[in-house]
Amino acid sequence: MPFGIDRDITRSSTLPSRFYTDPAIFEESKTRLFEPAWHWLGHSDVIKNPGQTYPFTLLEGMLDEPLVLTRDMEDCCHLLSNVCTHRGMLVCEGPGPDRQLRCRYHGRRFNLDGKFHSMPEFGGVENFPTEADNLKSLPLGNWGPFLFGSLSPSLSLEEFLKPMQERIGWLPLDEFIHSPAESRDYLVKAHWALYVDNYMEGFHIPYIHAALNQVLSFEDYVYEPFGHGLLQLGVAAAGEDSFDLPTTSPDYGKEIAAYYYWLFPNLMLNFYPWGLSVNVVKPLGMDVTKVSFIRYLWRPDRRQVGAGALLDRVEREDEAVVELVQKGIRSRFYDRGRFSPRHEVGTHYFHWLVNESFKIS
Repeated sequence: MPFGIDRDITRSSTLPSRFYTDPAIFEESKTRLFEPAWHWLGHSDVIKNPGQTYPFTLLEGMLDEPLVLTRDMEDCCHLLSNVCTHRGMLVCEGPGPDRQLRCRYHGRRFNLDGKFHSMPEFGGVENFPTEADNLKSLPLGNWGPFLFGSLSPSLSLEEFLKPMQERIGWLPLDEFIHSPAESRDYLVKAHWALYVDNYMEGFHIPYIHAALNQVLSFEDYVYEPFGHGLLQLGVAAAGEDSFDLPTTSPDYGKEIAAYYYWLFPNLMLNFYPWGLSVNVVKPLGMDVTKVSFIRYLWRPDRRQVGAGALLDRVEREDEAVVELVQKGIRSRFYDRGRFSPRHEVGTHYFHWLVNESFKIS
């Protein structure tokens, strides 16, 4: 480590196969790639009113970190560790309104901002309570109604999201409505990074996605790396559905079918004329990954046309390919390949960011 990824795509090779097959690298990825990342936590409606709490496990199977979102009585939101500072019991076991968090194991109480409140039978304990008796407070931020959190961010959320805000900040995110009936999870029998590798390039579209290839103009497909992410700009084929762009948009005058955003390392935000599909890639193990598709509708009358009408079909086609790559990556005859400078810009950028993350001491 690191993996010898050259910043110049014309000189670089891909990540070596050991990145996908070595259990030690998989474990190291937890601290190198996922702990410093900003993670999608969902819509702010989960803690809409003062007194609401929402416990969850961050990246179950990978980070496995018990956390809880709260909105205190002063209407401020918090992201807290959900582990009692007494003996490690989970504090909040289910969503619901409450004026405090109470550990039912021994009765320790915390305010909704995570500050220690009280503990029975602790009279006479010296130097108690201290800061260590508070629940750990973690970075929390939002983009419109959507919440993001991190265990130890390498940059601010504002900096992380700035390129998206500048490009598509005109979208009225507060009008996007969650559609549980159209959201679902997919189980992919492959390493999580192979799934990301595939997402990061449109090179395979004419070969794997015949229907999608009919609604996108492959010749006009654009890749734009930025900071900790990548934009793939899907231009509509002639006569296909596209955004009604405002004159303030940098893309005004273009027929944009989709904005495909990837945020390092495992989050995709796919914007279509009908709304948003959030894809969260969740590693469950070395060779199994859960991908959650979370759909938000903005113009529901347009969800059956254009690139955004094919999500389930495209996903199933991608799964089949990625699972075959999972088998091939273990071959004793394969180590690493080269990149297409035109069509594998995104995959190369992902590999380079991984390489840089493993270089940091």
